[in-house]
Amino acid sequence: MSLQGYQRWLDTCNSGLKVQHLYHQLRIGSTPCGFIQPWLFQRLRRDFPSIFQVEQGDEQIESLALSDKLDTADKRSSALAGVLQELREDGALTGWRSESYPLLTSFHAEPLALVERAAAVHLGIKAYGVHVNGYVRGPSGIELWVATRSKNKPTWPGRLDHIVAGGQPHGLSPQENVIKECEEEASIPRELAQLAVPAGAVSYCSEQAEGLKRDVLFCYDLELPQDFVPEPQDGEVESFQRLPLKEVADTVARTDEFKDNCNLVIISFLVRHGFLKPELPGYLGIVSGLLSGDCS
Repeated sequence: MSLQGYQRWLDTCNSGLKVQHLYHQLRIGSTPCGFIQPWLFQRLRRDFPSIFQVEQGDEQIESLALSDKLDTADKRSSALAGVLQELREDGALTGWRSESYPLLTSFHAEPLALVERAAAVHLGIKAYGVHVNGYVRGPSGIELWVATRSKNKPTWPGRLDHIVAGGQPHGLSPQENVIKECEEEASIPRELAQLAVPAGAVSYCSEQAEGLKRDVLFCYDLELPQDFVPEPQDGEVESFQRLPLKEVADTVARTDEFKDNCNLVIISFLVRHGFLKPELPGYLGIVSGLLSGDCS
């Protein structure tokens, strides 16, 4: 078995690592907290001089720092909300979610500010999420529940996805988020969802049209009863199907059918459940590559 089909997803999802040095750092005081594209850097420095100040950054690339006058998280949140609202009104910021994401240096740190979720990639801030591998054990081995995303989704329409996945909002623990998303996306009751087992994390830094997507995904495994059938609940999923693990693995290795970051979580599942073995050339590269992004 060749691992090249899996390695390509590590390379794809970490495309941002090669170009990150071309972005302008976003700072709060001396603390780097994001990366922004040159066009946005110029826009923010020009239109919001009372909120941002230009500083000399690494490798002669200027950085953008929030004004020292914004010395609390509340002040920074309020100022950034005004900036992002203006960007939204003139079409520079799309996909507004009305959901707050914390601006963090690490997951357990205190938020430096709260920002609209849609701006996370534009600002290149670190974001977190939960992905659940819903599976059953049958006579022929493990089978994985796979979702097909709605064709009306603004991102990755019609692509394959996990049974449950979602961004990590402010004020909710990952376990609580898993339970919430299970009910909203797949009609999985709380008493079943709370059996989801934390199974590590993957991280990556992907370059997208909007900027750098710097994500850490908490992985959960949820073994489901043989007779349980998930049902779409909130319109984000079109349908569910249960597939043998080998078929899922082949789909990841040979096609582009899964949403990009889902491939990393599935590869992690394949490693942990022994489908991918240490005897395979490139195994350690796969394992280490699952944490290529800034995982903190």
